[in-house]
Amino acid sequence: MKKNLNAIVFAISIVAASIILGNAVINRNKKVGTISVTGLGETNFTSDLIVWEARFSQVNKDLKQAYSDLKTDKETIAEYLNSKGLSDSVIIFNAVNTEKNMKQNYSTDGKYLGQEFIGYILSQTVQINSKEVEKVEKISREVTELLNKGIQLYSMSPRYYYTKLEDLKIEMVSRATENALLRAKSISENSGAQLGNLSLAQMGIFQITGQNSNEDYSWGGAYNTSSKEKTASITMKLTYLIK
Repeated sequence: MKKNLNAIVFAISIVAASIILGNAVINRNKKVGTISVTGLGETNFTSDLIVWEARFSQVNKDLKQAYSDLKTDKETIAEYLNSKGLSDSVIIFNAVNTEKNMKQNYSTDGKYLGQEFIGYILSQTVQINSKEVEKVEKISREVTELLNKGIQLYSMSPRYYYTKLEDLKIEMVSRATENALLRAKSISENSGAQLGNLSLAQMGIFQITGQNSNEDYSWGGAYNTSSKEKTASITMKLTYLIK
């Protein structure tokens, strides 16, 4: 009787151990479910800083005279910009660039005869950095008035920037994260799963494009400077555990 009881207890122990071991194998091989979603954060904003440049020049065989004429042009341009309401603190005159103007000579039969010096070309750029965006825009359009003063001025297209870019990036990351979480919740609820903890977060490239433009996004991040009205966007890829 005692032998039979020991045999029964041993058999029960074997069965119980087999069940426990079987569950351990099953749980070990069971994969943890995850869900990955991408959220978008996007906003429109207006640039609050304008950078505008214009170039002026003088040509003369006498280098000293060329410098004198260029200096006179510089003073006239500074007075003009001051008269338009710009202070000296936002006006930057860059260094003078000097080069020789050479003419290529050829004979009537096309033979090269060498170069001929016909004068010095002196050029300089004036740059305006200002938060008075509308004012500088207006000046850049009206600067041809200086032509009436005998100044050969070439106006370049203004560039537009935003001085609170870092704050904007933080706001966009927050929006993209919130958008991704809403998508993850929607997918998990519709599939009958329960959303667990966040296991991975990957931030995409910050992009700035002109509003209503057809600009392509760049793998390194687009950064539009030609449009005053811009659109900023960023993506966040989130991976959640699901139960």
